[in-house]
Amino acid sequence: MRILFITSSRIGDAVLSTALLAHLLARHPDARFTIACGPAAAPLFEAVPGLERIVALPKRRFGGHWLALWAATVGTRWDLVVDLRASVLAWAVWARERRVFRYNHALGHRLRQLASVLDLDSPPDPVLWTAPRHDEAAAHLIPPGAPVVALGPTANWPRKAWVPERFAELALRLTGPAGILPGARIAVFGGPGEREAAMPAIAALPHDRLIDLVGRVDLLTAYACLRRCAIFIGNDSGLMHLAAAARIPTLGLFGPSKERLYAPWGDLAAAVRTPEAYEELVGGPGYDRFARESLMAGLTVDSVERAGRDLWERTRALAAT
Repeated sequence: MRILFITSSRIGDAVLSTALLAHLLARHPDARFTIACGPAAAPLFEAVPGLERIVALPKRRFGGHWLALWAATVGTRWDLVVDLRASVLAWAVWARERRVFRYNHALGHRLRQLASVLDLDSPPDPVLWTAPRHDEAAAHLIPPGAPVVALGPTANWPRKAWVPERFAELALRLTGPAGILPGARIAVFGGPGEREAAMPAIAALPHDRLIDLVGRVDLLTAYACLRRCAIFIGNDSGLMHLAAAARIPTLGLFGPSKERLYAPWGDLAAAVRTPEAYEELVGGPGYDRFARESLMAGLTVDSVERAGRDLWERTRALAAT
């Protein structure tokens, strides 16, 4: 069986889409998969079982990336095409069956919308697959020892990034004598090109307990590192969804984005937002989409600490049952 799986350019959406991949793999364990996605998300799929090919699609003018994908796939007779980009591509190649995403905000969370493509009433959890090299690298970067608090102080849009110095203050509280993880190590995650944004947080953390991974690991190694952490707290980002997929307690911070659609998924996850609603932060008088100042200033360290402690206690209780 040959399956063409067309997913997102964005890392977070691509992570969520792995829930559908996992479902398809469980139903068709011998299938061969071709996965089409944006270049940033492509490394997420390197170790998918049954992977035949990844087609990375850099965005081109006038929709030229879709023509490139058509040229790469039109010669194959597909048993199933799953198109999560709602394009016309699924109808331009030969396929026994087509499943095409349609936006339905009434379903709520983005993962529930994705799950409707395969008529799944209960969305499965996202999951990523690693190769031995990713797990070996993670074991070297985060060796056994004190537990690790993971921070994600960056975002793909600076306006939804919490003040970086507050991440450091939060981590010091959570790992202090009265914290949930006294003496824990602190790992800071971030992607290529995000080092400058993360540096205020990194500089304010104790170097003897710091694990600086910003811009230093690929996506699957970051995922393998997250699996070795005790808890993740970070901005609404692809990294946040990676942490939730790693099945560690994950707290996402929201302001000018919607937790109803993009909160971290799973029973080990939670979200906390600014006192201001999304509509108060985005689109009002004087709003500038391209400004760089954070719209997360209303979110206090106290409120995030409370949410982190509540999440920690809840997940500890779940583990004990």
